[in-house]
Amino acid sequence: MDHPALAELTLRLHEDDNVVIAMRDLEPGTYALRAGGTLSVTDAVPRGHKVAVAPVAEGEPVRKYGQVIGFASAAITPGRHVHTHNTAFQMFERAYDFGVDARPTTYVPENARATFQGIVRQDSRPATRNYIGILTTVNCSATAAKLIAERFKYDGLAEFPNVDGVVSLTHDTGCGMAGPGSEGFEVLRRTLTGYANHPNFAGFLVLGLGCEVNQVSSLVEHWQIPAHKITVPMTIQELGGTRKTVAEGIARIKDMLPDVNNVTRETVSASELVLAMECGGSDGYSGITANPALGAAADLLVAHGGTAVFGETPEIYGAEHLLARRAATTEVGEKLIRRIHWWEDYTAKHSGSMDNNPSPGNKAGGLTTILEKSLGAAAKGGTTNLADVVEFAEAITAKGLVFMDTPGYDPVNATGMVAGGSQVLCFTTGRGSAFGCKPTPSVKLATNTDVYQRMTDDMDINCGVIADGEASVAEMGRQIFDHVLEVASGKQTKSEELGYGDEEFVPWQLGAVM
Repeated sequence: MDHPALAELTLRLHEDDNVVIAMRDLEPGTYALRAGGTLSVTDAVPRGHKVAVAPVAEGEPVRKYGQVIGFASAAITPGRHVHTHNTAFQMFERAYDFGVDARPTTYVPENARATFQGIVRQDSRPATRNYIGILTTVNCSATAAKLIAERFKYDGLAEFPNVDGVVSLTHDTGCGMAGPGSEGFEVLRRTLTGYANHPNFAGFLVLGLGCEVNQVSSLVEHWQIPAHKITVPMTIQELGGTRKTVAEGIARIKDMLPDVNNVTRETVSASELVLAMECGGSDGYSGITANPALGAAADLLVAHGGTAVFGETPEIYGAEHLLARRAATTEVGEKLIRRIHWWEDYTAKHSGSMDNNPSPGNKAGGLTTILEKSLGAAAKGGTTNLADVVEFAEAITAKGLVFMDTPGYDPVNATGMVAGGSQVLCFTTGRGSAFGCKPTPSVKLATNTDVYQRMTDDMDINCGVIADGEASVAEMGRQIFDHVLEVASGKQTKSEELGYGDEEFVPWQLGAVM
């Protein structure tokens, strides 16, 4: 009797792995092995999940990508479904061999580098979009900010075709918090400062209530905003209430519009791009298709002299030693590990665990532990050297691959990278995340063909073709790189067409609510 070939239905990522990934739903039954013999699959194994191909004794490591993704919580026999019922997270030692895998970067000659059509500001920084922003210092001014922005939706900008929109950046803090010098206060201010400095904003209102801890006057006073950027500070209390504030805000933005509209796109080197990289709603395919393809795109951008940044520190936990091996210097590697230790202390202080991740959706998609999720997430970093590690919302100044310390929560992570100066973002998803992050366009990369076809209005690129055998990781990396240049030149993303991005400004809240 002929048995279906296991190799045609599964994927083995490394010769040392004791599990393989089901590329389609596997039913219990007997499967032929490539080397001869058969394997009896005893459980139904959903697509994207793992099946054991070797015995794993209780307490022994489960390996995928050639790395430890967890430890058997019960003995696992070949053919069993490997997931949360028999595999668990536990701490284990990882060697931080700083820089041992760092290699000289091979750059494309400057006269041969890729280009995009950007908006070059007077301070020479290129923008990919042309927005007016309304920055709020406190939650109390959020409604007024939204009412002002609402006036310019639909046909409100019909006479100003070069203005991409007016976006209100509202949040849930700014008061009821410790003031200057406290961690939460400084992170909020760094985030607001980063957005104010972002090249995709041509001008903005800064709107507060008037009595909050995060005062408009002291915030703006310490800004070093380019002289060409129009900045209008306002408070509701000084203007005499909400109606007067909204009327004044609308009038001020109307005054800005002719100047903001007066822009043209011109040719800019790809070396001027900062690409943010995000993964959310991950599944068992994320580390096989979209994330490594995005990593290949990041390698291309770095070779063309540009910068790629990724974050989500809790979601590289268990893979940080691999990044440390690629650190350009020992100092960079040590900065990364200090942030890992900070997160270990932070979660312990709040009675949490670094394995509070993955989410229920991640687990449904086949991810079992944070170690497995992290190894797939780290693939976004490609293969180039780790050039720098920066704090949340800190300005990104290094060229090459940069890591930003951020939470794993998607809107917070993206907010930090946009504040750092990213002009384009790529977001990989296996479950189907819906997301945008004005003023930065968000490109959605599906990890599998099913989610791409089900959510075609949300997904820009189908990386599932890698799993389908229709394209290589390198080919998809080139496609993503080319698409990023088109988006940087003005091509709208699916998220932009749908209007996403007004609600996804979420600064990282640290410290006590007082």
